[in-house]
Amino acid sequence: MAKVVSLGIHIADVLGRPVTHIPEGQNLSILEEIRITVAGTAAGTSVDLAKLGMQVFAMGALGEDELGNFVETTMQRYGINTRALVRKKGVQTSATMLPIRPNGERPALHVPGTSEVLSYEDVNLSIITDAEFLHIGGTPLMPRLDGPPMKKVFKFAKEHGVTTTYDLLAMDRPDLLEKVSVCLPYVDYFMPGFEEAVMICGLTDRQEVIRFFLDRGAKHTVFKMGADGSSIGWFENDRLKEIRITALKVPVVDSTGCGDAYCAGFIRGLSLGWDLGKAAWLGTAAGALVIQGLGSDAGIVDLESTILFMNSAERLPMSS
Repeated sequence: MAKVVSLGIHIADVLGRPVTHIPEGQNLSILEEIRITVAGTAAGTSVDLAKLGMQVFAMGALGEDELGNFVETTMQRYGINTRALVRKKGVQTSATMLPIRPNGERPALHVPGTSEVLSYEDVNLSIITDAEFLHIGGTPLMPRLDGPPMKKVFKFAKEHGVTTTYDLLAMDRPDLLEKVSVCLPYVDYFMPGFEEAVMICGLTDRQEVIRFFLDRGAKHTVFKMGADGSSIGWFENDRLKEIRITALKVPVVDSTGCGDAYCAGFIRGLSLGWDLGKAAWLGTAAGALVIQGLGSDAGIVDLESTILFMNSAERLPMSS
């Protein structure tokens, strides 16, 4: 069984749907569904990776609170190894309230909590040494780990032959490019949403954006583009190569965690020895399953059913 370490943001999400408005004063609005789930660019990806059949080691920080207990015990129920999670005294577990709109959009009310105190000293390097993959997600919400400390983790992984993947959270900050760029020479697959990539580099043409990050050291770019599908870019003999993958036609309930699911599916595809295009299709299928339910843990059951869905679902037309 392929081993993956998923390091970074661990969040407890509280989600409700459908939210058409926030009641004034102390009035009441009736919803169809409220859930609490394990989420975040590390923890949400961990859950999906475990469902898809990988041996997952979670690495991050939780508080000594009930939310932290929920995150840890829930991950354990999915078969995730949580011994590298650290519990921080006096700091609450990262948490988000998500009122989900009828079209699946998800404005977020977030408490960074333990994400802000996760540091390089909390990283268990010995677990990374014999992993096949290291996935890091959560820049720029990890101020003690982002930038040079994260670079050290990526560099350590590459020195030990580990394939590295890197995802972000959408938050515009003046130092975001600097924090990301120092890591890229040690990143095999840079996997932000395309809007996040545009926000970082200031360019809008997709191939120019791909070149921007490849020129700074990333071996591949993997851009998640929502209804426009995804893009995988790399240099081959100094020439830019790109694979485009369309989205799948599915009913939209909640887009929370779809990018995390895509990362999980893509990594799982790589672990199976699949080529980039087929791995991207598995990522697409994983994201399309998650978007059909409430919360980042919705939709995916196991690898077999995800592959069946990947091969049978209707594909949307290719955009430009």
